[in-house]
Amino acid sequence: MRQSPLILHDAFAFPGGGEKVAQSLAELTGGILWTAQFNQAAFPPDFFAMRPPMDMRAREKYPDLARLSETACFWKCFAQFPRSNPPYTIFSGSLAPMAHERVTGKKILYCHTPPRILYDQRDYYLSGQPAAKRPAYKAFLWTFERAYAKAARSMDLIVSNSQNVAHRLGRYLQLDSEIVPPPVRTQDFTWLGQEDFYLSTARVDRLKRVETIVEAFLAMPDKRLVVVSGGSELERVRAMAANAPNIEVRGWVSAQDLRQLTGKCLATVYIPRDEDFGISPVESMAAGKPVIGVAEGGLLETVQEHKTGILIQASPRPEHVVQAVSAMTPELALSMRAACEARAAKFDESAFRAKMQRLIDGVLR
Repeated sequence: MRQSPLILHDAFAFPGGGEKVAQSLAELTGGILWTAQFNQAAFPPDFFAMRPPMDMRAREKYPDLARLSETACFWKCFAQFPRSNPPYTIFSGSLAPMAHERVTGKKILYCHTPPRILYDQRDYYLSGQPAAKRPAYKAFLWTFERAYAKAARSMDLIVSNSQNVAHRLGRYLQLDSEIVPPPVRTQDFTWLGQEDFYLSTARVDRLKRVETIVEAFLAMPDKRLVVVSGGSELERVRAMAANAPNIEVRGWVSAQDLRQLTGKCLATVYIPRDEDFGISPVESMAAGKPVIGVAEGGLLETVQEHKTGILIQASPRPEHVVQAVSAMTPELALSMRAACEARAAKFDESAFRAKMQRLIDGVLR
């Protein structure tokens, strides 16, 4: 009996963009999903069209290492992946490729980005470490960088999720890649009206700059902001908005609530630091809602200035967000609806599947 392909993804902690890619790949290929850690409670029952991922329970298996470093814990888990002989394996994420020596057959990397703590954001993350810990952290990054480069160079095919990520692979690892934007279920997002609020859907961590959005709306008490999603900076952002009646910080919401909010908002605000690709802006446009974004990273490949949104300068300050929100009147937002919907259709899940199937067929010949 012919074995199924394998789809290895770092972790299923929440239903984000990488998790949607891994699930779509499993559905396309009939592959078996594996992950270092699976938080089943965070996923709606219908997220996995086939079967949920095989959970290696990395934290339970290596509890002492998990307390020290989740990255190191997941890395060790994949390095001890059960030896397998599938026809091919697709690796999704930064740590799943560490299993490259444990599988035979063709190896395909779907690269969301080379690990940013190793490359373009290395100094940024180092600056966040206490001075006493930096030498040990640098040593860890040195080891991680060499292991990741070895894994990436072992692949038979590398697929980047954007031109931006393909550029990073070329710059830092001198590797070529094919470009296939991630799948977006555009049919799930529809225009449901236009209510008087703006929506932030970015994960609440240091690279997404949600705190800058909140600072901007603190200066605009007449404008409403709803913040959904969670992350390492969620409690700090909640504290910032605690006394602001115009700002609601909801944390994680269900997929249904996200669709409702996106369909009803006036526009979305999404200003991450050099985003890899960014599925949220495409979901916004699928609902006919323009994006107040930032002119860097993946948003340059999705949002069309003055057609489907407003792009503010790189490294934005709160006042730049204020200016864009003020410019994005209900009338302007409504005038962009048709262009937004047409633009989102170019990134539909069907396009992703067709391109990935062609590349998989090619590497298997």
